[in-house]
Amino acid sequence: MTALSFALPEGIDTPTVLVDVDALEQNITSWAARMRERGVGLRPHTKTSKCLQVIERQVHAGVVGLTVATLGEAEVLADAGFTDLFQAFPLWAGRPGVAHRLRALHERTSLMIGVESVDSAAALGAAVRGSNRPLRVLIELDPGLHRTGVSPGHAVAIARAAADAGLEVHGAFTFGGHGYGSCDMPSYAGDDEVRVLAQAAEQLRSAGFEPTVLSAGSTPTALHSARPPVTDERPGTYVFHDAQQVQLGVATLGEVSLVVAATVVACHPGDGRFVLDAGSKALAADRPGIVSGHGMLPAYPQANLERLSEHHCVAHTEGPLPRVGEVVAVVPNHCCVVVNLVDRLTVVQRGEVIDHWPVASRGRNS
Repeated sequence: MTALSFALPEGIDTPTVLVDVDALEQNITSWAARMRERGVGLRPHTKTSKCLQVIERQVHAGVVGLTVATLGEAEVLADAGFTDLFQAFPLWAGRPGVAHRLRALHERTSLMIGVESVDSAAALGAAVRGSNRPLRVLIELDPGLHRTGVSPGHAVAIARAAADAGLEVHGAFTFGGHGYGSCDMPSYAGDDEVRVLAQAAEQLRSAGFEPTVLSAGSTPTALHSARPPVTDERPGTYVFHDAQQVQLGVATLGEVSLVVAATVVACHPGDGRFVLDAGSKALAADRPGIVSGHGMLPAYPQANLERLSEHHCVAHTEGPLPRVGEVVAVVPNHCCVVVNLVDRLTVVQRGEVIDHWPVASRGRNS
């Protein structure tokens, strides 16, 4: 197991979410360069960091826009001056409160919204009717994840419904989330993203809709699907990486820029058990099938973080035991969820705390 890219600072309270600024900036600049080399735009998903200081660095490195999951996240970005926004979610605008917020956001930003049904297209059109310009939409395609999205053969019907509702169809998007299924899946899922976007583009053109945006993306699939006809990619996790990305081979431990610092509060040499003070309220409860346990402990690679309660992480090891009071770095399974658990990120550089960055859109889940 390779080493983490940074040392833990002395004397910090735990559990604490730490971000190494040098590793973070290297991730941001290297991924922007990779997309430029492929001639594909970067439209990073900001639900990962929810942090303006991170997003500012992403924009500085070069993006074609920003992706959000919710109107709340979009509102936070708009208030901070970021205006080219895409909500990669099939927003239901049929409720008055949502419609009002959508219209207000549309009128002060360059907004795109995902749509995957005729009914949603009608509701979006009604929400912004009478605005000084049409709302832009992208049709969501299902590449094999079987969550939201339609097959390419249904794209034209939704495009027509969107146009009838006064919306402006700019193309299509997809998310190859099934790339997280196993270590050999990212390349297959990336191929699936390219396939459905190419098929939908052909169908849309034949019906008179010229797609200017064909957007793919997840951190595991982005480097596989960043090729024609894809116009941009929407990875998010790449800024921090996590245990899933390491397990999939997308990143090394040296590229991980976010960890949860935890203290060993109990140790039982008789059965190889020890306990950290980082439970589900610090590490989150995500336990994807591709990882073992609730995170990685690079300093003790034989350890398995077996179970969480709210404030306890119970671990077991066949190797050396840490000592009570020792502070260790845990690479969480899913960095996006961990960030949403805290109010701020503690920023470190060369083992020293240099700043604290607020998680600006924490809790903005609608």
